[in-house]
Amino acid sequence: MGIVNYIKESFEELQNNVSWMPRNEAQKNTVLVAVFTVIFAIAVFLVDKFFQMGLENFFNIFN
Repeated sequence: MGIVNYIKESFEELQNNVSWMPRNEAQKNTVLVAVFTVIFAIAVFLVDKFFQMGLENFFNIFN
């Protein structure tokens, strides 16, 4: 019964002891995180493509 007790106490702590930010602020932060995630993914993609093209050009020198 240790795991059941742990889960019950975890839910109780989440309900009583955790201070949650207002819903509209949480939504704004979620959108902000999503936007920066997309921007970061695009940046990583572009850097990857840059290195891929550079390596292809480097190895084509020896062909």
